[in-house]
Amino acid sequence: METGAIVEAGPVSLWLTENGFDHEALEKDHLGVELIKVEAEFLIPIATALYAYGFNYLQCQGGYDVGPGKELVSFYHLIKVGDNVTQPEEVRVKVYLPRDNPKVPSVYWIWKAADWQERETYDMYGIVFEGHPNLKRILMPEDWIGWPLRKDYISPDFYELQDAY
Repeated sequence: METGAIVEAGPVSLWLTENGFDHEALEKDHLGVELIKVEAEFLIPIATALYAYGFNYLQCQGGYDVGPGKELVSFYHLIKVGDNVTQPEEVRVKVYLPRDNPKVPSVYWIWKAADWQERETYDMYGIVFEGHPNLKRILMPEDWIGWPLRKDYISPDFYELQDAY
């Protein structure tokens, strides 16, 4: 997307704007799903509003690294599901975080499915989910140093397994 290009707001973005929620509409993803950029301090009010609006299922939470020295992103794929929903509606929420202090509120208290997904994002990228009930490593050993999926991560020469036998 070109810098300064005009993005047409989708129905979820329009609803958020009508209800006074500060966000930025982004270009739709490759599947045509609406993307919304949110500042970390507004994630919980906006996530709560989206839940009330019907997005009751967190399909996926994850993270990615924009590039060495650049921002980290925490993303949320939300879906409306239920007995009266014939065509599930989807929206993607992205929160861009500074690399040197990547903190964002946990959405665990809205969608319990965020539990292990936020832990994995923390473990691989070092994004701290404030308010998470048990934020600790889930894939790497607890004493591992660094965040293995960051693009500037330097892998250690070796890692000694303790009590391997």
